[in-house]
Amino acid sequence: MTTFRYLKALALALLLGCVLAAPARAQTAPAQTIWRLLDYIAVDYAGAVSDGRVVNEAEYVEMVEFSASVRQRLDELAPTEARANLLQGAKRLEADIAAKAAPESIATSARELGRVLLAAYPVPLAPSNLPDLSRGATLYAQNCASCHGSMGDGRGSAAGGMDPPPIGFTDEARARERSLFGLYQVIEQGLEGTAMPSFAQLSPDDRWALAFHVGRYAYPNKLARSGETAWSNDDALRRLIPNMTALAGMTPAQLEEKLGAEKARAVTAYLRGNPEALSGPEGSLSLAKERLQEALDAYEAGQRARATDLALSAYLDGFEPVEPLLTARDASLMRRIEGAMAELRARIGRGAPVDEVRAQVAIVQTLFTDAEVQLSPDKASAASSFLGAFTILLREGLEALLLVIAMIAFLRKADRQDVLGYVHGGWVAALVAGVATWAAATYLISVSGASRELTEGFGSILAAIILLSVGIWMHGKAQAGAWQRYINERLSKALSKRSAWFLFGLTFLVVYREVFETVLFYATLWNQGNSGAVAAGALAAIVLLAVIAVGMLRYSRKIPIARFFAYSSALIAILAVVLAGKGVAALQEAGLIDVQPLALVPRIDLLGLTPTVQSVLAQLVMLAAVLFGFWYNRRVARKSIPPGVRPANSI
Repeated sequence: MTTFRYLKALALALLLGCVLAAPARAQTAPAQTIWRLLDYIAVDYAGAVSDGRVVNEAEYVEMVEFSASVRQRLDELAPTEARANLLQGAKRLEADIAAKAAPESIATSARELGRVLLAAYPVPLAPSNLPDLSRGATLYAQNCASCHGSMGDGRGSAAGGMDPPPIGFTDEARARERSLFGLYQVIEQGLEGTAMPSFAQLSPDDRWALAFHVGRYAYPNKLARSGETAWSNDDALRRLIPNMTALAGMTPAQLEEKLGAEKARAVTAYLRGNPEALSGPEGSLSLAKERLQEALDAYEAGQRARATDLALSAYLDGFEPVEPLLTARDASLMRRIEGAMAELRARIGRGAPVDEVRAQVAIVQTLFTDAEVQLSPDKASAASSFLGAFTILLREGLEALLLVIAMIAFLRKADRQDVLGYVHGGWVAALVAGVATWAAATYLISVSGASRELTEGFGSILAAIILLSVGIWMHGKAQAGAWQRYINERLSKALSKRSAWFLFGLTFLVVYREVFETVLFYATLWNQGNSGAVAAGALAAIVLLAVIAVGMLRYSRKIPIARFFAYSSALIAILAVVLAGKGVAALQEAGLIDVQPLALVPRIDLLGLTPTVQSVLAQLVMLAAVLFGFWYNRRVARKSIPPGVRPANSI
């Protein structure tokens, strides 16, 4: 098989890999369905039983049915250390409902069972982006008002004859028992036995916007002013609700137990109407700290698998969202946190003693505290925003630029300017796709930390494999006149339309990998303010990249073509080694590959070097493949030279 045919085969793998790596809309987890049933029992059981007597037969039959469904669905979940206890709790709940226990007892049991369920089978409990309340109002008018009423009172034009009737969201007695997460679940899944349909066709951000809008009807704006005052002046209150996850998962009734009814109503009205009060890096790092403590608790209890999941969640759900901003303000601290988190996951993975895991958690918690200082609003200077935007774009853009310039220079050397359009089309398409990615991540889907790392990981590894073959191919053309024979005899055939489209695909992949990461970094920087400084930093980086590109193109014209092939092959081979390390590191951060730290290896982002066994091994394997390919090329070149002739222009 010729090298170009081999590359075309790899292009098919590239297409498959991009499909697999693309962030997909999350499907409803079975645990979420069970949680929704428990939430419904906790809220509605009081309408079925009072003082040990059934007061609503239809409602009571539904409670019995739902409790049996909870037990059956739990039995179908993937086996974990916690499932046996969950099943026992479900059986007790089912028996208590059959015995017509007090509503307060049933509500407490259902809530506790739901809490343990989500701890054992973690699911996203809060929006990953700030809910758009105006979007929620629009969606409600379009999809909900006809049944639930334009004012949320359950008296819509289509409500007549519905059994059971639509919920009145203004009913505070009911609303105080329902969290925003509970509302989100009903919106996503619908409600069996009622006219409430599933709105799973809406994006997660839209469903959260709708949940926040619906959750405000029982807590109007007139309560929000005193809630804002309480929120601003009460440090203990802000510690009680440190992030969006806490707000989304807490019912007003639970908040009343901590604050009293009047203050809880005011705070609920303020936070549900002003969720931006909980946005930002402080909330995200609070979630990371919370997950770390939960991971430690699980590990101490002997629940190693759960501890692994929670430690990974601490990184992906808590730290990953603020990583771009922290990189811009203190890249050294960001690298220390990444290393410390990797060491923690490694200790949990190998079953280290509890004391070692506890010590590592303490180290990470301290680093998170340092990060909170760096991410505080007073650190958001125009200079730091400019420098962050400049360095991020320069770093990410340089890798893509090196390859694109090498391809352009090669085609010019080969006098195949007619194919240049495919290379230019590839990088332009990557930029357009980057803009589309930003729009999708902002308005349509949520790009989770795991999706981001998987996309970067698979994209990097595929690019590394393709660049390895390209580098070896170019090195072969640098051997003892092979370039001249190639150009004279085969270049025209090799660079067919299909090969030209391969160049388009390769350029697109390498550039889009960098654009994808840059877009996510810039979205975070832009949302922190100083947009003018961010734009100026980006412009300065673009100007410098353009200067570098012009200089490289001019220099490449002066290099003899054999030497050009030699230099380009070495450059592309180095990029392949770098991307191999980055790809494995990203898959480790996504939890797809285990982590075994290497204490003596430094972290060098420019070289893709990460101090883990798996990442370094991937780079060594790629380097060995490069060296073998180069050795094989030289061996073939020597055999093709007549005896007594000294080879030239080879490396």
